[in-house]
Amino acid sequence: MAEIELIRNLEKISFTIPNRLLKLKGYLLRDHSKEFLEIIIYRGFSSSTTHKIEIDLEKQVIEFDYYFTRFILFKAPLTKGSEVIIRENTNSLFFLNQQNWT
Repeated sequence: MAEIELIRNLEKISFTIPNRLLKLKGYLLRDHSKEFLEIIIYRGFSSSTTHKIEIDLEKQVIEFDYYFTRFILFKAPLTKGSEVIIRENTNSLFFLNQQNWT
């Protein structure tokens, strides 16, 4: 449940700061093995570049256990070849502070 709240709270912050994009990188556990996981949060919405995700606010975003190990904030929109990283962190709580998005 904590991960659901983390993503939903990051979406709320993202909605208020439309010129930022946050990538969450980590892994999910499936069949006793780790699979790379990447979720992008932009303008209040989440999407995954690696797995199907659930959009229902009451359900878990991904049906497997997952863990985030890296958070990268970019200037948005992203353009190929000119991605501007604003800051990175490994602490899941860091970007819950809206001041860290600027």
